[in-house]
Amino acid sequence: MTAEVIEDEDPATDPRQMVAHNAALKAQWVADRCPDAVVLGADTTVFVEGHALNKPSTLPEARSMLRRLSGRTHTVYTGMAVRHAARGLRIDAGASSDVTFKVLDDAVIEEYLGKVHVFDKAGGYAIQDHGELLVAEFSGELSTIVGLPLTLTKQLLTEAGLLS
Repeated sequence: MTAEVIEDEDPATDPRQMVAHNAALKAQWVADRCPDAVVLGADTTVFVEGHALNKPSTLPEARSMLRRLSGRTHTVYTGMAVRHAARGLRIDAGASSDVTFKVLDDAVIEEYLGKVHVFDKAGGYAIQDHGELLVAEFSGELSTIVGLPLTLTKQLLTEAGLLS
């Protein structure tokens, strides 16, 4: 279920706090409407040189983000929240991974933008969609960069009593 919330996307906000807030907001919105369900919410942002790069709203903005990431290492932060309204369950956690981009020229950026719908992607990219055009290397869990850290998801669902 898609939560109908307004996410905090202030690029000056601490990225860990931003994704934690947004994940909790989404999870709580769904839990309030489905009180007997265990709800998992997540939010991801890209952080480079002291600023969060959220989802671009235009192609020029996406180009600008990719240029900013070119040749640099950035951190992808994912916040997660588990809610079960009927049980009063509230669990929050976060994960991060680092990604280093290749040096990108305009031709590569245009090729990427021609292949991938970037408007719902933090930083204007998705590592799982033609990431080989952009990414030189990464450290940490790939699923964190994709936006749902699998190790952390398993930990949270175990803590919520759904897995053993």
